[in-house]
Amino acid sequence: MDELTKVTHIDNVKLSEDKRSVVILDQTQLPNRTVYLTLGSAEDIYDAIFELKVRGAPAIGICAAYGIYCLAAAAKTDDFEKFYMQFKKDKEYLDSSRPTAVNLSWALNRMEGVVLANKEKPVSEIISLLKTEACEIQAEDIRMCRAISEYGLSLIKDGDGILTHCNAGPLATSRYGTALGPLFLGKERGMEFKVFADETRPLLQGARLTSYELAKGGLDVTLICDNMASLVMKNGWVQACFVGCDRIAANGDAANKIGTSGVAILAKYYGIPFYVLGPTSTIDMDCATGEDIRIELRDENEIKEKFYSEPMALKEVKCYNPAFDVTDHSLIAGIVTEYGICRAPFNESFQEIFRKKRENRL
Repeated sequence: MDELTKVTHIDNVKLSEDKRSVVILDQTQLPNRTVYLTLGSAEDIYDAIFELKVRGAPAIGICAAYGIYCLAAAAKTDDFEKFYMQFKKDKEYLDSSRPTAVNLSWALNRMEGVVLANKEKPVSEIISLLKTEACEIQAEDIRMCRAISEYGLSLIKDGDGILTHCNAGPLATSRYGTALGPLFLGKERGMEFKVFADETRPLLQGARLTSYELAKGGLDVTLICDNMASLVMKNGWVQACFVGCDRIAANGDAANKIGTSGVAILAKYYGIPFYVLGPTSTIDMDCATGEDIRIELRDENEIKEKFYSEPMALKEVKCYNPAFDVTDHSLIAGIVTEYGICRAPFNESFQEIFRKKRENRL
């Protein structure tokens, strides 16, 4: 197995051998240590999602699906009402771990749908169906990533410079990734790209994860500080921007890691197309605009202390630490999904994409 295959087919979320726990690659330990964690309790799963040990919208959804199955499998009752009461409690608890990534609630709601659709069956059979559904969610993600990679690759050509922000590669999904998927797929086909990866402060997912994946996969990657993106664009080194997403509103506004909106504004100024790549499960048609997306606020010490040997600001200095921002739809050249590329007006193109989804399952 070559290095590229190792990277694009990494097992970052899976069931344990006994099918009673979730095993994840702890992304907080990368790039210096490869550590796998076994998550057996609701608290373990919650903390893994909240503390970003598992991250990336699709990977969070997969982890949640496997997690709620494992919790259901530990049920001590054959009574459906008691079983469902505990299921709801666990589901709501896990759903509260990260409010912005829609894949979390999407996956948990889908798992709940299995329970409700089979409530007349024995609890043991419902648990078996939950396992099947969780496995299918991951299988769909693998097919989705490949399809997104194909569509995304059609937007760039051999030799292009691509700028990305945060991490939307194999670590954030199951295979290939979303924003990085076209680059890995192109590499498999003999194409070469020059990738500029924003470090993505304050948690440095671009530095720790994106540059790690690309370097391990043999792609030409240059790590830059977030505030260097403008100069790189001005130099003419970037022909397209590819980013992932955690939630997309019905009008095309897209929430992604903090700093993404600034990249889109710069790209607009320099005439560089800015693309958002993500599965249709991240499109929230019940969310009218980006103003309706709840933005997660995180601990201020992630700015002042994390990754430093000593604090970089005085204790009394206040910090504002939103995990995400929202890129206005007017700045987005296209939204790449597993069913095609959506363009403005996005509320109309989304309808066409969902029609294709209803008619053609991947």
